[in-house]
Amino acid sequence: MAISLASLRRSGAARPPRLLVYGVAGIGKTQLAASAPAPVFLQTEDGLGTIAADTFGLLRSFESAMEAITSLYTEPHNFQTVVLDSLDWLEPLIWQHTAEANGWKDIEQPGYGKGYVAALDAWRAFLDGINGLRDDRGMAVILIAHADIRRFDSPETEPYDRYQPKLHARAAALVQEQVDAVLFANYRITTLKSDAGFGKKVVRGVTGGDRLLHTVERPAFLAKNRFALPESLALDWPTLAAGIPFYAIPPTTVPATTAPTDRS
Repeated sequence: MAISLASLRRSGAARPPRLLVYGVAGIGKTQLAASAPAPVFLQTEDGLGTIAADTFGLLRSFESAMEAITSLYTEPHNFQTVVLDSLDWLEPLIWQHTAEANGWKDIEQPGYGKGYVAALDAWRAFLDGINGLRDDRGMAVILIAHADIRRFDSPETEPYDRYQPKLHARAAALVQEQVDAVLFANYRITTLKSDAGFGKKVVRGVTGGDRLLHTVERPAFLAKNRFALPESLALDWPTLAAGIPFYAIPPTTVPATTAPTDRS
């Protein structure tokens, strides 16, 4: 189709958010997602526990995850949020799918990281699928991941450790580009110095139990957001939603009237 002035549209309109929420174990990432409006879970791990939520059950293959996305795209429903729990358990399924598609025994067989590069095609298919749910079905997207402490080689300083999503570096970069916010969940930490004797001081980390969601990158963790959120906020859905423009307007459900284009 030819591009013309008739195809212009104004950017900046509030759209359903795409959030990547990662953090330390047991802090409440899944509970946060379950508190979003009308959520449905794509489970690659059994992380719901006693949380009551609609779910497709445990998805044990990449193909099953894509089938669940397709059903949400094509079938009528009233869900407003799709939750993937979790990305780092989806990743081995993507590796298995990629290895089988290429006739490899595992993702490492090609050597020199070539298997992980090939796996990006499956990652793109997954991201294309959830973007379709957002763009065509009006669904918000929450991607949950665990945190990992990894070395960061900064071009400006000496290398240091920081929290990052627990994904292969190439996949993590691809996902982070696609989402509107990367949010790091952790407890509020303070440090105390105590006397260890012989003139030495010991520094201990102490948590008061407060759970925080960090929205801006710092040396200790990776984060970003496109919503002008505060640097840190309480880890609960009403507080987070208050800073996301989309939730200032009533959400709508877009019915499926035609089959989607091939997003696999």
